[in-house]
Amino acid sequence: MAGLLATAGATALAGTADAATSLASAASAKGRYFGTAVAAGHLGESAYASTLDAEFNAVTPENEMKWDATEPSRNSFSFGSADQIVSHAQGKGMKVRGHTLVWHSQLPSWVGGLNATDLRSAMNNHITQVMQHYKGKIYAWDVVNEAYQDGSSGARRSSPFQDKLGNGFIEEAFRTARSVDPNAKLCYNDYNTDGVNAKSNAVYNMVKDFKSRGVPIDCVGFQSHFNSASPVPSDYQANLQRFADLGVDVHITELDIEGSGSAQATNYGNVVKACLAVSRCTGITVWGVTDKYSWRSGGTPLLFDSNYAKKPAYDAVLSALGGSSSGGGGNGDGGGGTGATCTATYSKAETWSDRFNGNVTVKAGSSPISSWTVKVTVTSPQKISTTWNGSPSWDSSGNVMTMKPNGNGNLAAGASTTFGFTIMTNGNTSAPVIGACTAS
Repeated sequence: MAGLLATAGATALAGTADAATSLASAASAKGRYFGTAVAAGHLGESAYASTLDAEFNAVTPENEMKWDATEPSRNSFSFGSADQIVSHAQGKGMKVRGHTLVWHSQLPSWVGGLNATDLRSAMNNHITQVMQHYKGKIYAWDVVNEAYQDGSSGARRSSPFQDKLGNGFIEEAFRTARSVDPNAKLCYNDYNTDGVNAKSNAVYNMVKDFKSRGVPIDCVGFQSHFNSASPVPSDYQANLQRFADLGVDVHITELDIEGSGSAQATNYGNVVKACLAVSRCTGITVWGVTDKYSWRSGGTPLLFDSNYAKKPAYDAVLSALGGSSSGGGGNGDGGGGTGATCTATYSKAETWSDRFNGNVTVKAGSSPISSWTVKVTVTSPQKISTTWNGSPSWDSSGNVMTMKPNGNGNLAAGASTTFGFTIMTNGNTSAPVIGACTAS
């Protein structure tokens, strides 16, 4: 299975013509959706649209449904960009998550200047008009977004809604939303609530109170923006489960994980496994298609690099979902339909204080092959300094090497060959990630 993380020792990965699948189809087989944030302005880019259509079955407009985009001046609504995303999604049979109706950020200036009476009227009118426009087209709405403070207080965040309408504004927003569209799922969405902490406890207590009093809430969204300073918490699954136990669905709504190579892949895989372990975790949305358009692009946090190549994190996610990949975006037989297959098995060899050697054995399956391709990914700041018995090429990061034969591509059924490389550790001794072998 592609995406399994190589460790010291031997790990075999194989590609077959009928095994390659997509994030969407693998998630669907597990009863989940796998979505992404979408920007209308990128839909005209062929690589962006084709990757979106091939891999995802749910979308969230990144900015196009926020208040400043949909109601820039009072009671004057603008839906063009959001409509473009919804239309595209509907044409491809994708779910749409509506994001977001009430949020302290990306508010047009006129909202903050209203008195309490006018603000209450404007909030309810905004919810009503936007939801009516998309009624029947939205799977779930992030009704209220990020209403709690970070830190240890568990207090509400200062905002025009909180400051002028008080604690009741969230309940009022949910009751208004239910009255407009009784069929859409209504979610509360926030960040830094992924583990058990003061902020997530405050949200938990709110949801528990809402459920006890019949306030309409169907789901809680966990944004799950992770990096080295804010890693995936050890109690992530337990936290999702305690919310689910209140009787709401849990959605991973804005997932991205900064990093690269095996460390990033492991973290992504663990998030997916946590969701799958919670029966009411109904879907995962990554916050963007490609690193180059990510809001934190410098951290390379997504599943596709800036050239739309699948990263080791992609393979880890697909593997966790029970799917498999060729490791390079094509069928295991190179797309030729020949049924030729191969495996790639990694073993660690000589080790020095500053570097180590790795060997990969490529073995043909039950039919002869004329060529093979294997991707090798190292974790920055590692670098591959030397290779042998193969012809390498590199992605823009210099961390992903695609190895092809150098006179050793023709293999009889069951026959094998090897290639190797030296990795300069630069302080990181983790094993490389070996992608699936693609044969032709």
